Amino acid sequence: MKFIETIRNIWNIEDLRGRILTTLLFVLIYRFGSFIVLPGIDPTALDALHAQTEGGLMALLDMFSGGAFSNASIFALGIMPYISASIIIQLLSIAVPYFQKMQKDGESGRQKMNQITRYLTVFILIFQAPSYLVNLSVQMAQVGQHVEIGFNAFTIVSTIILTAGSMFVMWLGERITDRGIGNGISFIILIGIIARLPGALIQEFGSRLNDAGGGLVVFLLEIVILIAVFMFAILLVQGTRRIPVQYAKRIEGNRQYGGVRQFIPLKVNAANVMPIIFAQAIMFIPIAIVGFRTDGSNAFVNAFMDNNGFWYNFVFAILIIAFTYFYTAVIINPVQMAENLKINNGFIPGVKPGRKTAEYIDTIMSRITLPGSILLAIIAILPAFARLFGVSMGFAQFYGGTSLLIMVGVILDTLQQIESHLVMRHHDGFFESGMRIKGRGAMAY
Repeated sequence: MKFIETIRNIWNIEDLRGRILTTLLFVLIYRFGSFIVLPGIDPTALDALHAQTEGGLMALLDMFSGGAFSNASIFALGIMPYISASIIIQLLSIAVPYFQKMQKDGESGRQKMNQITRYLTVFILIFQAPSYLVNLSVQMAQVGQHVEIGFNAFTIVSTIILTAGSMFVMWLGERITDRGIGNGISFIILIGIIARLPGALIQEFGSRLNDAGGGLVVFLLEIVILIAVFMFAILLVQGTRRIPVQYAKRIEGNRQYGGVRQFIPLKVNAANVMPIIFAQAIMFIPIAIVGFRTDGSNAFVNAFMDNNGFWYNFVFAILIIAFTYFYTAVIINPVQMAENLKINNGFIPGVKPGRKTAEYIDTIMSRITLPGSILLAIIAILPAFARLFGVSMGFAQFYGGTSLLIMVGVILDTLQQIESHLVMRHHDGFFESGMRIKGRGAMAY
């Protein structure tokens, strides 16, 4: 079988085998650390914290940390503070001239931006770690355990440990990028998400077995639908619209250049998962205001705290569509693309170079962004539909949203990295010759 032959080829390539084993070692270290509880915390008294992380924002944070959040682990804050800092720096590099110049300085500029991102991560952690400890104290009090929070030794030491833990997780991600199979930070998030899948799958299977009348059939149907949604997400991540480009002929000395026909690939979902992240940040504001609990006194706030309700998902979908247009407009610059084509003696057949080319590219992007944003919104709210059909909360999270898109994107990127090693050494990839895996950033001509 071709798959077995591919696995054999992967193992026979010494460099690739070493990178995979190194990645597995770092993953084991990360998973081991996610079960080391903060000093001074009784692991047997975390039932209330586990219950709090079964839904809403806490469930998302716990999923991204691979359960470390609900375990009160030294890795409880995970990699998300670094992701937040990276998003802030990315936005600043678009709007602030200082960061724009730094981004254009090549490798030295990239190193400076990475250093600033690390400093910003530490700054975020200094504020986020005490907030986590306050929430932990409240949850522990519900089971009769007292954790004193304030300017004391426990708070200071725990803040340092949580900060160091997140920075260590970031370091593990960078080592996976340098010495492993690449995409280290994204791979850390992927591991955190996948770590929750077996438990959610077993829980769903057990609940369906207890159902009278066709419970097992329903479970198999859920698996089929989950696979279909996964394939749908792959198509959304890889979908592109190709614009033909003709390069004019030019002769320098005895050599002829140009005259070839290529394509500019425009992604249907150029913004990837960023619109969902931004929209979720907005939707979590009411939850943060009322302290993650409802008392029935404010119907408006309660409606937006129910992530399975109609109004929550309706507004959530509208925000995703709006942020998709916004983020696509930020990262795709039709004027710059038209200018680059003009500099390289390229043109779109039937379209005048310059302003007309920019308008044409902008029109195409607007046309493909609309269906892309709607499909992205549909994927984001699919977990709510799964809950309506009786799927458990933990298992429903894998039917869409941020977790599904991150899984699809990172898996495709990882397979693409492995396939590139195979192709460089004249081996076939995962598919027949001519078929190549495209990751989130892949540009197929």
